[in-house]
Amino acid sequence: MQVEMRDGDLARFHNPRARIPGGGATDRLSPRLEGRPCVIALHFRCVPVQRTAPRLVGVHSSVLIGEVFYKGGTATRGIDHLSPTHRLTTCQYPAFVDAFLPAMKDHHDASSSLEVEDVEGKVGVSHSTVPGYVPDTEEEKKLVRKIDLYILPMMWVMYLLSYMDRTNIGNARVAGMDVDLDLDSNRYSIALVVFFIGYVVFEVPSNMLLARIRPSIYLPSIMFAWGVVTIGMAFVKDYKGLIGFRVAMGILEAGFAPGMLLLLNSWYKKAEQSKRFAVYISAAILSGAFGGLIAGGIVGGLDGAHGMAGWRWLFIVEGAATAGVSIIASFVLPDFPSSTSKLNERERELAVARMAADSLSTATDDDPNMTHLQALKLSLSVWKTWLFVVGYMAIVGSSTLSYFYPTLVQGLGYTGNMAQYMVIPIYAVAFVCTAMTGYIADKQQHLRGYYLAAWMTVAMVCAVITCAVYDLKGRYALLVIMASGLWASNGLSLSYASINFAEMPREARAISLALVNAMGNLAQIYGAYLFPDDDKPKYLMGFGVISGLCFTGVVSYLALQLLLKPSSRRI
Repeated sequence: MQVEMRDGDLARFHNPRARIPGGGATDRLSPRLEGRPCVIALHFRCVPVQRTAPRLVGVHSSVLIGEVFYKGGTATRGIDHLSPTHRLTTCQYPAFVDAFLPAMKDHHDASSSLEVEDVEGKVGVSHSTVPGYVPDTEEEKKLVRKIDLYILPMMWVMYLLSYMDRTNIGNARVAGMDVDLDLDSNRYSIALVVFFIGYVVFEVPSNMLLARIRPSIYLPSIMFAWGVVTIGMAFVKDYKGLIGFRVAMGILEAGFAPGMLLLLNSWYKKAEQSKRFAVYISAAILSGAFGGLIAGGIVGGLDGAHGMAGWRWLFIVEGAATAGVSIIASFVLPDFPSSTSKLNERERELAVARMAADSLSTATDDDPNMTHLQALKLSLSVWKTWLFVVGYMAIVGSSTLSYFYPTLVQGLGYTGNMAQYMVIPIYAVAFVCTAMTGYIADKQQHLRGYYLAAWMTVAMVCAVITCAVYDLKGRYALLVIMASGLWASNGLSLSYASINFAEMPREARAISLALVNAMGNLAQIYGAYLFPDDDKPKYLMGFGVISGLCFTGVVSYLALQLLLKPSSRRI
């Protein structure tokens, strides 16, 4: 049987002088094993393990056997003795097969034999660190479809409502909230900003908790809470009450986005993530496209009902929808692969194995000896965390352009409902570009940094040209292309960060993802002031700042692509 191996594919040997049952081969093997990549077992099924370290346990008189898994220095699984004539369905060899097999042969009894049935579809050779795991089988594809069914639709609806709940204050303002609560432009800006203060500050602590709590409980719980807060905003009497509710909403929503990023990172292999992150971002895109129309329908249809203004009904309806979906989510969302009740035992084993094969730490529970402080220090000490932060801040800062789509479209000569309708094509093209980018990035994983730099370059060029071109149709076309580049970059940047944090312990990974998302969203604060009324209709300041931010993004992602290039080849 032909076996192809690649150096570095297999687990690093942890104890080259482990005792070998039956003796005889230890001395011959140890010098060859010291510090070398190796595999330890021929066996039949993957075993779900927690922070496991594979170790050689022996060459039996008939066959290389077994495996010992260690947790906290204690062996948790013994040796599985195999019959010398057992027909194996999967097998795994050392990377130094030429050195290992002669030693094994010397130790074998001359009369012993090992039969391996080399039949296509029955025998697999794994090149992962996980014994027994064969990638891309029909069983795994079926499992991924099942995971998609549990996660993607619910995640999409939850993010859609999250995005609508944080932005519906703009629709409420247009519907009369500014008059009822005496909101001038300065007070309204403060109401926007205070949301992001709580949102940014509490993202990291929230994800530190999520790393140790069941996602199926934590994420729906905070969603239910912010749904109740949204309903409460319908009953505010003054500006101070509005500020209080906005602060509370920012704190509660802080845990959702980074929590979903961690959940995706824990379930999907690196080659699968960009498409799923594109699905995630598409909820925000479609919310922007149709959120205003939905809000208009609610306000227009319920204005004056039971003596309440339409903007108050907007908060009640959307808040109630959020709370209702959160209850459903608690029954649908899975926990982490090793602990979810949504899969049977065999499916959990496969889910753990496939993630461990892609990156060991994504599949296992955290080291119980790692404290919150240690996880935080580890995350903060990794240089790439900060480069991803800079890149994502550039994207989010530029993407605040979306807050001003209606204003910019009005400046191009469209008014009333037509201005709302002309915003839809901007999001529609962005949706298509985001989906295509996610699909292509998963096919060509080693080019993710280049794709990000390319999209940011497109957005930068459009912003620069917009500063010099005042033709209405030309500006609209540039706005469509610019928005597409920024939205496509948003989803891809998150997946790019996610796969490069994959080898961290879960809590450190959770902190890094939350840090990127939190620091990136700081840009929402200063981005809200990029397009002041006194700069219309050219808005040179806004487009000039976006040009600079996009250039920063180009530099950041090119640097990441080049600095991470050696490791990205192994993705």
